[in-house]
Amino acid sequence: MNWYEKLNQYFPIEEMKSKEHMELLLKEKSDIYHKDEGKNHVMMYVETDDFIFVDYLFVSKDARGQGLGKRLLNQLKEKGKPIILEVEPLDYEDSDSEKRLRFYEREGFKHAESIGYSRRSLATNEVNELEIFYWSPTDESEESIYEKMKHTYETIHTYKDEELYGASYEDVDQVLTFDESKQEDTQL
Repeated sequence: MNWYEKLNQYFPIEEMKSKEHMELLLKEKSDIYHKDEGKNHVMMYVETDDFIFVDYLFVSKDARGQGLGKRLLNQLKEKGKPIILEVEPLDYEDSDSEKRLRFYEREGFKHAESIGYSRRSLATNEVNELEIFYWSPTDESEESIYEKMKHTYETIHTYKDEELYGASYEDVDQVLTFDESKQEDTQL
């Protein structure tokens, strides 16, 4: 099974970029878009000068509980930049969603309570809501994380969307929202 098939079997269709989209990013954005692949994992991530965005992190069922996910995240943490990721909201019907959230919290990731993320899938036309989690070696503000997410959305998620999917994703300001009142609550 190739790297794309592994991701495609694990992630819901509404969260998946097409294989063509990811291959284009790996080729045309190779300075910032990367693939780390092994027998039991696939990690797709963006690394800029001032942050890392984990696009996809897959660890096979055979390797879960052996510290592979932790090692992969620690490799990124060693770069000393904030790390951002999108996580499915807690779904009590899906025990994996709870395990994922707990895993990221154990690894020191915080839920960005002031950032809303909701976009319409070009694959299913359904609105997909995700939570933003981040880890920071410095006490990065949620506003700064929000700006980095906007950059990721415009540079990576919507890259050549019209050409690849025959339609455009919504404008960044429709997809990502920032609620200052929630940020102030977290800083009290």
